[in-house]
Amino acid sequence: MTRPRVRCLSSEVTRKELKKKWDAVIVGGGHNGLTAAAYLARSGLSVAVLERRHVIGGAAVTEEIIPGFKFSRCSYLQSLLRPSVLRELELKRHGLKLFKPIATVFTPCIDGRYLLLWPDDHRNYEEISKFSKRDAEAYQRYEDQLQKFSKTLHFLWDSTPPEILAGSSSFTEWLKDKLNKSLFWARFLRHAFSLGQKDMVEFVDLILSPTSKVLDYWFEASINAPGSGYELLHHVMGQSDDHPNVWLHVEGGMGSISLAISNAAKEAGAYILTNAEVSHVMINDNGRVSGVLLADGTQIQSSIVLSNATPYKTFTDLVPQGVLPNDFLHQILQSDYSTYTPYSPSDGSWEDPAYREAFAQKCYGLIDEYAPGFRSSVIGYDMLTPPDLERVFGLTGGNIFHGAMTLNQIFLLRPIKGCFRGAYRSGYRTPVKGLYLCGSGTHPGGGVTGGPGRNAAFTVLRDINKKTRG
Repeated sequence: MTRPRVRCLSSEVTRKELKKKWDAVIVGGGHNGLTAAAYLARSGLSVAVLERRHVIGGAAVTEEIIPGFKFSRCSYLQSLLRPSVLRELELKRHGLKLFKPIATVFTPCIDGRYLLLWPDDHRNYEEISKFSKRDAEAYQRYEDQLQKFSKTLHFLWDSTPPEILAGSSSFTEWLKDKLNKSLFWARFLRHAFSLGQKDMVEFVDLILSPTSKVLDYWFEASINAPGSGYELLHHVMGQSDDHPNVWLHVEGGMGSISLAISNAAKEAGAYILTNAEVSHVMINDNGRVSGVLLADGTQIQSSIVLSNATPYKTFTDLVPQGVLPNDFLHQILQSDYSTYTPYSPSDGSWEDPAYREAFAQKCYGLIDEYAPGFRSSVIGYDMLTPPDLERVFGLTGGNIFHGAMTLNQIFLLRPIKGCFRGAYRSGYRTPVKGLYLCGSGTHPGGGVTGGPGRNAAFTVLRDINKKTRG
């Protein structure tokens, strides 16, 4: 089979190529936007990806901040990338190389002791026993339970949430909708019942509890936000090469994941353009997307636009005013983006160089207590405060997940519950016809998973097939 020619645009020819009408345009070259592009292009659509920065990858990026040194600037380890994305896009063939660490966790103590965990149950038992025999005995049971619960959620991550059929529908559409929902919930119940009653009760308790309660239950060893137990589970959902909950190093940094996905997309025929900032989404008189307008005035025509930006940025910056329903926009404005580090510190400002430097030195001082001499080894640093993350990477409020991963903002409720009223049926579709979300603000949420991009692409393809049949 002859594969399509790889296409990479970076010159004036690029602007000429963009004059044609595209089947789909993707705003933002983060890993989810690239994933959506790969699936759409592999389905035969003409696809253009527009990235505001000079480099693709979004938060999954490798950059040379200090001359001679390249860094995974935001995300730093790989585990959550969906096995389906890894397999279907053939990312290893496209250059992705992953390496297992010798040890998995190193935690130093102020008294000179340390906890070093390995991918070896016996060694972990010996390590934890240095601190607590009870915790050592509980640790493997704790890990086994989390993995059991993770398996229950795997199919949810790879599925688009069930939708509410909107508007007037034919009997055939109504019947198909009912069958699809029945199939989804039947599969969900099968996974749930496989746990048994005792495990199901503990599973519900886990996702509703603060992480501190979960850890206090298992260990003598806090983290108190209600529902943060789900985020704990979210972080152990990873699976690489059939090894659960293993965090891997990526050769070339996390940007290599984005690069491999972009290689798959370009091989399928997608065009990827950097330094292409989108000013806003163009909408015609019928209320449907007609393309995007770049900051330099270039118009790019397409009846389908996918936004890899946060829901907040998409609906407050990219969509023109007066287009969205008021109740929908109100819920978007009320979405939770608070993070652990304050966006606006009470004792200073991140815009003050002296305040930033003092904060960095405070961090170095804390590390020096555990690793004396660390401060003197630093030759340079890159500080990304919440406003920096928002400015550089477009992460609203500095939230790396495109919105908090709390129980009121996951699955059917992500990005908001209003997506399931009337004509806007899923978290990938929006109130604007032809405009979709494909970033971490949609199910299954944040992390370098590729899940939102894959699910959004499948939603677009279903809509195209439905329109074609109609």
